[in-house]
Amino acid sequence: MARPYDVVTFDCYGTLIDWETGIREAFSRAARRDGVALDPAAALAAYREIEPVVEAEAYRRYRVVLTETARRVAARPGWRLSDERAGFLAESLPDWRPFSDTNPALERLAAAGYRLGILSNVDDDLLAGTLRHLTAKFDLLVTAQQVGSYKPAHGHFLTARQRIGGSPWLHAAQSYFHDIVPARALGTPVAWINRHAEPGPVGGAVEREFHSLAGLADWLT
Repeated sequence: MARPYDVVTFDCYGTLIDWETGIREAFSRAARRDGVALDPAAALAAYREIEPVVEAEAYRRYRVVLTETARRVAARPGWRLSDERAGFLAESLPDWRPFSDTNPALERLAAAGYRLGILSNVDDDLLAGTLRHLTAKFDLLVTAQQVGSYKPAHGHFLTARQRIGGSPWLHAAQSYFHDIVPARALGTPVAWINRHAEPGPVGGAVEREFHSLAGLADWLT
C-alpha cells in the first residue's frame, strides 16, 4: 500500500531539541555569574509568556529576540542584566541537546525513505549549530531569517510548500500555538508531538497525536 506522505518536516526546539532544559540551564548559569537568586522554573514560565510577544513585534533576528526576551525575563525579579551579558541565551542555544528519542526516530524515518525537513523560528547560523547534534540528513531547512517572520505567521509553511512542490507532506510539532494552528489553517496535515500530555483545544483535530517521536516513527514506518 502506498504511504500517504513523502516529506516529513519538524519544528525543532521543543519537538526535536529539549529547549526547556536548555533555557533553564542557561538562565541558571547566567544568574549564578551575576550572584542572583533565580527560580529556573519561574524564568522558564516567564520566557514562555514573553518570547511570543517579542516575536510578534517588528521582525528582528532571533539573536535579538532571545536577547530582548532575556532582558524582560530578568527584569521581573529585579535582576539588572547588563547589555554585554544579555546575549547568553543565543550563546547557549547551539549546545541545547536533542531529546533521547529524536535521533533514533529521525534515522528510522530517513532509512524508510522519507525526505526530512525543519521549520524553525531561528537564524540560519543558530540552526547550523543545532544540526551538529542531529544524526539524520535534512533535505529542507526553513528559518525565520529566510522568511522574515516567526511562526505562527504563515511564512514558514508557505515557503516549505513552494520548495516541496506537490509531494505529500506531513508536519510534526509540539507547539499548538506556533505550528499546529497555522498548519491546520493552511490545510497542511499535522501530527502533534504532545510531549507533556497536554489537553488539546476543543475541536483541535490533527492527523495523529503522539507523546514521543518514537510513536510517530512507529506510525510512519
